[in-house]
Amino acid sequence: MATASVRLFDCTPDDVFAVLGDGWLYPVWVVGAARMRDVDPEWPAEGAHIHHSLGGWPILLDDDTQIVEWSPPHRMKLRAKAGPLGRGVVVIEVKPRGTGCVVRLGEEPVAGTAAKLPRFVWAPMLHLRNEETLRRLAFLSEGRRREREAGENSARTTVPDPAEGTPDAEAAADVAAATDAAAAASGEGPAA
Repeated sequence: MATASVRLFDCTPDDVFAVLGDGWLYPVWVVGAARMRDVDPEWPAEGAHIHHSLGGWPILLDDDTQIVEWSPPHRMKLRAKAGPLGRGVVVIEVKPRGTGCVVRLGEEPVAGTAAKLPRFVWAPMLHLRNEETLRRLAFLSEGRRREREAGENSARTTVPDPAEGTPDAEAAADVAAATDAAAAASGEGPAA
């Protein structure tokens, strides 16, 4: 991924994926998402969409994000749309560390205005945005851990295990393009 942010969370990977698996929480932790309009009943199955709005009132753009890979407790890949700004691929990877976990969020624009701009223009903005996004995700995930340990009910107490799904061809192609671009940038060549 072109940009990556990493943060240590004081919770388990399952706590993180319980938050990620609740599509209605998306605008709570994703910077720039203003509101949810709908969540596919299959969420977080691969191919499922969440329908959200970006921006701030009175200027809101309605768009959606699709799950391309759901592999708890390790990885989630999303293809996000951002109106005229284009499309991007987001990869969230979670690794246990001690009693907590390390969460890495990578993002790559793959189409639209952002993808046409030089990396030095958009990468610093995405990095700052994703640092705040990880901070918000940590608050929610660590709150889940505290609720779980206190025996309190939570909106979603377990990581969802949806039925098999399939992302659409465009979303899968966007993820492949982002993966190939990241491999080329690292000197590894296109992904096999």
